[in-house]
Amino acid sequence: MLTQEQIDFYNTNGYIVVEDVISAQDIADLRKITEEFVEKSRETTEHNDVFDLEPGHTPNAPQLRRLKNPVVLHPIYDRMLRHDSILDSVAQLIGPNVRYDTSKLNMKSAGFGSPVEWHQDFAFATPVTNDDMLSVGVAIDDMTKENGCLLFIPGSHKGPIYDHYENDVFVGGITDPEFRPDNAVPIEVTAGGITIHHTCTLHASAPNLSGQSRRLLLLQYAAADTLSKRPITDWDALDAAILRGEQVREPRYTDIPHVPRPDNPRPSGRGGSIYEIQTLLAKKRVSDNAPEQKR
Repeated sequence: MLTQEQIDFYNTNGYIVVEDVISAQDIADLRKITEEFVEKSRETTEHNDVFDLEPGHTPNAPQLRRLKNPVVLHPIYDRMLRHDSILDSVAQLIGPNVRYDTSKLNMKSAGFGSPVEWHQDFAFATPVTNDDMLSVGVAIDDMTKENGCLLFIPGSHKGPIYDHYENDVFVGGITDPEFRPDNAVPIEVTAGGITIHHTCTLHASAPNLSGQSRRLLLLQYAAADTLSKRPITDWDALDAAILRGEQVREPRYTDIPHVPRPDNPRPSGRGGSIYEIQTLLAKKRVSDNAPEQKR
């Protein structure tokens, strides 16, 4: 359970770090299964519904940067989604009725892990009635400044939702030329710890310049009354996604900025991941300022 001090920190800053949440055995299992998926990716030559590949990926040297929707791929990931300590913390922050939203496992291999440019998760979401949504990051490895830990801008969840479009194309990153991430905070976490960040919190991550891998399981949750502004046609799917409490049929509306749904245009063949979408971003504040990566 979170302390009141931790809850206050989250509400003020839009993120929090909690150490020693996941057991050493679970971390060992996560590493083993994740490495097995990396091995399976050897057979893959392009992005698909499971694998998102680094540009240098080959069968002899597999370089996997994302496992898509891992909670449906193996029970160990689903177990993390339903982990009591994680759900306890989530319920304290967004209320007792908690729904699963989505998941991914981002990997930064030693010496070449791709960066992620500055963005807000809320810009990727279907328009919803409120912003009680958050992401939990399970650190499978130690996350350090050297291996590309998360970067957050404290308090940014209270600010505007930035434009993530450029020339009417969704580019998955901040396009405002005046945006400056000067007060970004690197979030170092030891393996077994978790990060939690609000859906509107500005965040990014640098490339991995170290000799150590950096794997992060990201689990996204929403309050049950955070519902689509569009007509809901499949309540059964929403019911099945409830992890704590009960489904809510009455949406809760709050005053949040409108964000267009980022569904068009997406370039064909780019795999639909943030990594590929962000290749279209003209100004890459993370990549352009990063030291040259090892290969």
